[in-house]
Amino acid sequence: MYEQIASNKRRTIILVLGAVLLLGAVGYVLGLLYQSGPAGLVIALIVAVVMTFGSWRYGDRIVLASAHAREVSPEQEPRLHNIVEGLSIAAGIPKPRVYVVPEQAPNAFATGRDPEHSSIAVTQGLLDTMNRVEMEGVVAHELSHVVDRDILVGTVVATLVGAVVLISEFFMRTWWFGGFGGRRSSRDSGGGALGAAIFAIGFLLLILAPIFGQIIKLAVSRQREYLADAQGAMLTRYPPGLAGALRKIADAPHAMRSANNATAHLWLEQPSRYPGEKTGTMEKLFSTHPPIWDRIKRLEEM
Repeated sequence: MYEQIASNKRRTIILVLGAVLLLGAVGYVLGLLYQSGPAGLVIALIVAVVMTFGSWRYGDRIVLASAHAREVSPEQEPRLHNIVEGLSIAAGIPKPRVYVVPEQAPNAFATGRDPEHSSIAVTQGLLDTMNRVEMEGVVAHELSHVVDRDILVGTVVATLVGAVVLISEFFMRTWWFGGFGGRRSSRDSGGGALGAAIFAIGFLLLILAPIFGQIIKLAVSRQREYLADAQGAMLTRYPPGLAGALRKIADAPHAMRSANNATAHLWLEQPSRYPGEKTGTMEKLFSTHPPIWDRIKRLEEM
């Protein structure tokens, strides 16, 4: 279990560095194509920093509002509050605020920029279908995201990828409307094979960068889910609890109505999947979550 946790952390670090390098490469290539030196890289980094701060500071409010989550008191949901409080003490963090999402599909998510400003939300379907040990497994998984500051990691990676997409789209729009092509041809007419090769490579990178960025972002999300599964199991000392919860989620007859791509990576299980739907090969690459039966198998082997 400890080796699995260490491996997942190493992979996450490598993927985050990959996202940073991809953004830097896009900015650098843009500077070359516009003959503006390091200006492209500087602009790319400024865009990423501004977007990261905004998402980090206000992202939790947006996520909770988009899910129609309502905060509940200990009197309204005593069992849920009792579980969250007990596991928070065991994890050594302040108790998060507790929300319920009016959805029949069993699912949950955590949000917040750090343990002092965190929230846990569960669906009504999760409350209705899980027994206590299964609910403890789910809450422990979400608290592991809080402890590891996965919301911050996810926000940084998503923002880096978002900056890559925005910059690439800006270049493509400029190219499409002729603003860049005309300026380049006037400067570099007859510039030779080297200039043409640099332009072609840069142009190809800017086209493919958003795809590479999305793959990196989704790979980070999948590794963090495996990590939270393992650490959640350590927190409860009972891996079958979370495994049982995931099995019930896989067999649930309901699909989520408020699912959207922007927040899919936050949920315990990918909310856009339909009950009984199998994971195809391509979907494994572009999914926000690992296959649920793979997660169950890992928990059963602990």
